Parts: sequence; structure tokens; C-alpha cells
Amino acid sequence: MRFSPVASLGLLAQSTHALLRFSCSQLVVERLDPLVNPGSDQSPHLHQIIGGNAFNISMDPNISPSDTATCTTCTFAEDFSNYWTAVMFFKAKNGTFKRVPIKGNVNFEQASGGMTVYYTPTIANGPPKEKITAFKKGFRMIIGNPTYRTEAQAKQFRQLTYTCLKDPMTRSGETLTFPKTACAAGIMVNVRFPTCWDGVNLDSPDHMSHVAYPSSGTFETNGPCPSTHPVKVPQLFYEVVWDTAKFNNKADWPTDGSQPFVWSFGDQTGYGNHGDYVFGWKGDALQKAMDTNCNINCPQLKSQTIAAGNQCQQQQKVTENIDGWLTELPGGMMVTPMKKERAFSA
Repeated sequence: MRFSPVASLGLLAQSTHALLRFSCSQLVVERLDPLVNPGSDQSPHLHQIIGGNAFNISMDPNISPSDTATCTTCTFAEDFSNYWTAVMFFKAKNGTFKRVPIKGNVNFEQASGGMTVYYTPTIANGPPKEKITAFKKGFRMIIGNPTYRTEAQAKQFRQLTYTCLKDPMTRSGETLTFPKTACAAGIMVNVRFPTCWDGVNLDSPDHMSHVAYPSSGTFETNGPCPSTHPVKVPQLFYEVVWDTAKFNNKADWPTDGSQPFVWSFGDQTGYGNHGDYVFGWKGDALQKAMDTNCNINCPQLKSQTIAAGNQCQQQQKVTENIDGWLTELPGGMMVTPMKKERAFSA
């Protein structure tokens, strides 16, 4: 299944009223999840986290990360939000696992891994026709579902995809599944969050129901928000570049020729792709950026160098071995196969 590619970076920058594109280096890699498993000193599967160093076992929604963080890995220095995804592993022919590192994206090659983060208020020439409301203190959300193993399930989220990088600038050929062939410059995982909010709830029990995708089309086609979620919010978008090239020797791949990568939650299909977000911008900085004609750079916001962001790091709260060749995924997560499509009901 192939998805229509998102507009190239150059076209996107030209056609949007404002576009923040910035780097956030790696903060920590560990089994914590303050949204799904708050209070648990280890979540079931491993995550890679970027952003402010207030990330913790639990994160009180009444306390902004910007009030407690002392540094951030992001180049916009007023952004103490936390952004995280699962971790990709290579599964060797002998059944052992090796963590795949992440690397800096185009123009952010000096970052210590991390992600590229986008906040885009609208896809249109000229200023937005309606106000774009920045996320509020206490806002958090998740998109995707780690238990999903079928294409029908994955399609519910529309824009959680993979790009097989022929070179660092590849931005076409997105798929819902892990790429089936070796990717010369790595695999880019794309996580696009919904752009419509109910205007009331900063969170919901499933961390998703308070937001929605446009009622028709996608954000890139200017689809309208549904009546249940009438408030337009920026499109939050992660690009995560996994350095899979070092695992491209087909002699190490499964004997049946299938692709060898698996998520830390045991998914070898790619359909369980998901991302998490806790808002933590200082004051009204994000709203200011959305109201101003910022185009990638934003002089209205305070910035720091990538080198400064690289210095912001956390130690694992509970130390465990996540490097070297492992006999099982961290937390003992089992690798689960693809499900038959008929097993899914909406």
C-alpha cells in the first residue's frame, strides 16, 4: 500500500503561511511512558524521547514541563515539550536483536540523533483564513496504536508512514508498512498528528478522542474540521531517520527474504507505528509563532545551537541493557506476526 507523498520541503515552505521545522536531539532511550503507563517505573516497551529534561515517570498536566525543565534538546529554546516514539530494532537471522540508532535529518546532521519536528498551521498561500489555535498548557495526545497489525487498522490514522531513503532528500514513496527492500540512506518514519481539536479537553482517556483528522481529505488538502472537533490546531509532524544502512547486508536478513526490522513493541509489520506528545512550550511562544509569518526560522522565538541541544541529556531512570546484541527485546516483548484482515472489525 503506497500513500501519496507529502509535499517536498521546498514546496511546503513556499505554500505555508508559517512553518516551524527544527531539530531536537536525543534526550534519553528508556522504558518510560507517562501517558500510557503513568507511575510505572518501566513501561512495557522501549521509547526514544526528545525535548525538555522534565520528562519523568509521571507528568502532572497541571504543571508545565517549561516550569520544571532546566534544558531542552530542541533548537527552539522555549520548547520544553516532550516527543517520543518506539524504538526500531534489527532482528538478525539467528534471532538476536540490535537497536537501530537514529541520525540527524537534512540540515541537522550535527544533532545527536533525535527527530525533526514540524508545526504547520495551514497549507495555503497567504495568511490563514481562520485562526490557528496553538496547543495549551496541559495538552497531550497520542496517535497510532501499537497493537495494530493489519492495513485496515493502520489506515484509520491516514498519515503514519515510512519512507525508504534512496538518499537523504528522498520524500516520495511513503508506505504504511516497513520497506521491503534495503534502503541506502536509512528509513524515515513519518508521524503526522490530527489537526482538529474539540476545543475543551486537553486530554482524553485514550489520549486521542479529543483530537481528530479533517472530516474529509487531509491537512495537506485543506480538509475541513468535523463539527465535533471544530478548532484548528497546527499539524504536529515528526520525521525520524533510522540509520538502517548498516544492516543492509542481505546475508544477515531472514532466509525467506522478508524485511528484518521490528518495533520495540514486537511489531514486524510496521502497522503499529505511533507517536506521543506532551505540550511544554513556554508561555505563548508557540501561539506567537503560529500568528507570525515564520518560515522555518523564527526570529520571534529564542533559539539555541544544535551543539547546545546535544548537551541536554537524561540518564535512564531504571538502567537496563539496550545496546549490544540482545536475545530478546527490552521488557521481553514478543514479536507478533501480521494478522489476517478479516480479524479486524471497525
